[in-house]
Amino acid sequence: MINLLMRYVNLLVLTVSVLVIFSFSLAYLFPGDTLTNISGIVPETDAQRAALEEAFKLNSSIFAQFWHYLENLVSGNWGVSFTSQVGLFEQISIAFPASMELTIYALLVSIVVGIPLGFIGGIWHHKPFDFGVVSFSIVSYSFPVFWLALIFITIFSLQLGLLPLSGRVNLLYDVPHSSGFILWDIWQSDIPNKYDAFIDAIRHLILPTASIALVTTAIFIRFTRRAIMDEMEKGYIDAAKSRGFTTKQIFFKHGLRNALVPILPLMAMQVSTLITNAMVVETIFSWPGIGNWLIQAIYQRDYPAIRIGMLVVSVFVVTLTITIEFISRAIDPARDKFERATI
Repeated sequence: MINLLMRYVNLLVLTVSVLVIFSFSLAYLFPGDTLTNISGIVPETDAQRAALEEAFKLNSSIFAQFWHYLENLVSGNWGVSFTSQVGLFEQISIAFPASMELTIYALLVSIVVGIPLGFIGGIWHHKPFDFGVVSFSIVSYSFPVFWLALIFITIFSLQLGLLPLSGRVNLLYDVPHSSGFILWDIWQSDIPNKYDAFIDAIRHLILPTASIALVTTAIFIRFTRRAIMDEMEKGYIDAAKSRGFTTKQIFFKHGLRNALVPILPLMAMQVSTLITNAMVVETIFSWPGIGNWLIQAIYQRDYPAIRIGMLVVSVFVVTLTITIEFISRAIDPARDKFERATI
């Protein structure tokens, strides 16, 4: 276990180091003034330029600049936005939880809907219900996320008027920012009409969450169905049947646990997909998350914001993916023997 942990820690450290080096080099690769790309400030006088160059160690060696960059990353001094002149750490601490909110809720919906449907389809494979589940998964997986979001807006917002088409909560409710998760912030606040604000926030969440979750739900259905079918065809299942156990007893005592093992790595693989889809959906629904924030930064050529935003998203995805992969291998050590070459 210690060797396995050290392998994944080394992998994480190496990957994050490469990402940090790439983020540092972007300041020199982006067009324009390197000092502005790093600090987000356009010097107006020679004295101000000299002070900024001294503050960011641009007069020192490249190694000293990189070390200073690492110190700023750790301390939260990420510079300021070129367009808004607001601290990047402050902006990301507001935008990133909004994206994580969509990602987490979409993942929960995918798990709650996709895994049970996959289980039922795997047990009753080649039955009418299974055909319906497979058809649903194929159709869901075929929809582009942005197109699905636009269809949802057209039907449920513009035509039926059932759900709002943009934002996180109605502007009538002044929700204080605490954790960045809108439902939790409303629940913990003392604002007037808190219950109405909570319901309104849920209504704003439905369409973007459904747009993101549908594709991932289809993946969970197909993967879980195949895992159940493969597990129920193994030899120990036939041995249990010969001993008089019913299909229900065999499934819940043996098949379910073994079939769940390969699903955990699937969750790790879907994290990046969910975050990517969330970033696309945020732009369509005007959701104030990291994706919408990065798109605006790209449009405005806000290079300091692009550099730090890409680093934060990539480090989070890599860390979460490696962590889940480590947990899955710790739960099922047999995988390590056959997949050692993948690390």
